[in-house]
Amino acid sequence: MIVDEKYMRRALQLARLGAGHTSPNPMVGAVIVGPDGTIIGEGWHRKCGEAHAEVNAVASVTDASLLRDSTIYVTLEPCSHYGKTPPCARLLIERGIPRVVVGCLDPFVKVAGRGVAMLREAGIEVTVGVLERECRELNRRFMTAHTAGRPWVQLKWAQTADGYIALPPDAGENPLHMSTPVTMRLMHRQRALCDAIVVGAATARIDNPSLTTRQWPGRSPLRVVLSRNLSIPQNLKLLTDGLPTIVYNGVKDEVCGTVQYVKMDTTDPQSWLEDLYHRGVTSVMVEGGTQVLQGLIAAGTWDEARIEVSSRRVGQGVKAPHIDAHQSSQYLIDGNTITYLHRTPSNMS
Repeated sequence: MIVDEKYMRRALQLARLGAGHTSPNPMVGAVIVGPDGTIIGEGWHRKCGEAHAEVNAVASVTDASLLRDSTIYVTLEPCSHYGKTPPCARLLIERGIPRVVVGCLDPFVKVAGRGVAMLREAGIEVTVGVLERECRELNRRFMTAHTAGRPWVQLKWAQTADGYIALPPDAGENPLHMSTPVTMRLMHRQRALCDAIVVGAATARIDNPSLTTRQWPGRSPLRVVLSRNLSIPQNLKLLTDGLPTIVYNGVKDEVCGTVQYVKMDTTDPQSWLEDLYHRGVTSVMVEGGTQVLQGLIAAGTWDEARIEVSSRRVGQGVKAPHIDAHQSSQYLIDGNTITYLHRTPSNMS
């Protein structure tokens, strides 16, 4: 088991290289160990739609005859179905690899144990559960989406030291700037790791944000606006810059260029989250405002919160959301404190 963990840790290192590029597919790494205990092949899933980790690892082996006496370590169960690529389980069978070590099973309905079953039926020795916790944590977004039937949800806001996220509407300084250039760039990196980014109508109207990853290399997420009565100006950047945006509202279904209006109950988080899941979205960042954030907190429909606290005090304004959660990590960056929280067990649903 110690030897298996050693090679699985290397597979996890490789899998992380796909961060921000594989969604809605998971990050996966694979390592092939030859009969003498040396690594003869490595690979990872580089980009959605391209070859999977197992395919890249097998292709990297110089002497293919060694495969018949080798072990492959893969962080996630090999797929068993035809999607954008052929099934990896079938490839491993065809190449005659006698042993497969799997980090964790794939919850996706088209796999969900079928890959392991296919390998075992072919006479291959399969070990499952090596560094399972780490492998599941690596793909927590993917795992949550395909077990809960909704995207993994990260709540995000910045607040003053005295607990405000915005000044009163007539204060003349909205949006209230609390992030530093360094923490803003890091936040854009977080955006690049999510499939979609969500704001309420008030935030869209007051801040007029772009919600892109312009300060970090990588794709920009799908923008989502919650506007029950469509009380948002039509000249907002989100509606006019030509990038894809969904507006969930209680008024109409309509497509206007790159903007899609979808009629549904915006006060029910499960409704629009399920709709996003069926659109292939496995993770969302919710940037506000307070009403949207507090609604998700109250419903228990969130997984992680990222809270940035500046040293600034304003004395009045819009209070930050109240949240009861486990603190998982905290960092002091450029004078601001960034805390990551996870739901407490009593809030789990």
